[in-house]
Amino acid sequence: MTTPTHPVIVIGAGQSGLAAARAVRDAGLQPVVLEASDRPAGSWPRYYDSLRLFSPARYSAMPGFPMDGDPGRYPTRDEVAGYLDRYAQHLGVDIRTHTRVSGVEADGPGFVVHTAGGDAVPAAGVVAASGSFGNPALPSLPGQETFTGELLHVTGYRDPAPYADKRVVVVGGGNSGVQLADELAGVADLTLATLAPISFLPQVIRGRDLHHWLEVTRFDHLPAAWLRHLVRKPLVLDTGRYREGIESGRIDRRAMFTAFDGDCVVWADGERERVDAVVFATGYRPDLAYLAPLGALDEHGLPRHAEGISTTHPGLVYLGLEFQRSFSSNTLRGVSRDADHVVQPLAAHVQGAHAIIGL
Repeated sequence: MTTPTHPVIVIGAGQSGLAAARAVRDAGLQPVVLEASDRPAGSWPRYYDSLRLFSPARYSAMPGFPMDGDPGRYPTRDEVAGYLDRYAQHLGVDIRTHTRVSGVEADGPGFVVHTAGGDAVPAAGVVAASGSFGNPALPSLPGQETFTGELLHVTGYRDPAPYADKRVVVVGGGNSGVQLADELAGVADLTLATLAPISFLPQVIRGRDLHHWLEVTRFDHLPAAWLRHLVRKPLVLDTGRYREGIESGRIDRRAMFTAFDGDCVVWADGERERVDAVVFATGYRPDLAYLAPLGALDEHGLPRHAEGISTTHPGLVYLGLEFQRSFSSNTLRGVSRDADHVVQPLAAHVQGAHAIIGL
């Protein structure tokens, strides 16, 4: 049976897992981080080549560990991955790479975490910080199984070179969809297909980056219940380039097609058009299948939680969920606040607070 002397297992070594490890360590507990890939940088090394942060470096760092270089720049994918590598070393905690978690089971007041390699690791508590990159959301459209062109999620996209001079449709009206459409429009016959017109949010307001205003107005700290009323649709951060691209026709935007048919897509007006590739930039879902046997997830595979604290299993908490507690919950700039929040009840459970006070 697991005991309070066993470590707290953190699943995932991306930004959420590293934030959790720091908070667990600072609470006087022993974190052990299990990471499926070969480095403690989460999904960042696997994103497309041209990806940059939407927030400047000064707003994108972990507590006490600023990013090097110009604080006003927008760091690249590789800069972020390298930063997380350095932050992991700075933490000085036990991080085990090449260790994929396959399941979690309850064991007395704690848990046993099973790995794909066959290990069973006892845990006084568990932080599920595995992100969502491994669980891309793909729509299912009529005729999709008949499509003979290339069909991929943005997780499989790296750069525009393979699509030069091809007919390509990007699906999705969020940041990734618009970024990819802008990039591919320079080399391909490109259409951006969305369910609704794009909603833009200016990157710079009154001469300051948006993230300055998110911080000084405390918008970044608004509770999720409020945000669901304020943010009802995807918003695309824009310096003006993307809006200009759509308004000028450089980026062709059309209403979403309704079906596939062999090598064609079928547009809403019934037009059939041959297409070489369709790239879905349609988001992600939490990658938490390893918790299904535990009974911690609902019928849709989503965690049963309140602000990241499991409502089914004391000692289980989550990090990195979208709108978990605030607008910035699943971002570099906000995840550490959430980590401090969820680790408090986790530590209370591990230290047997309920027993000490006689409950």
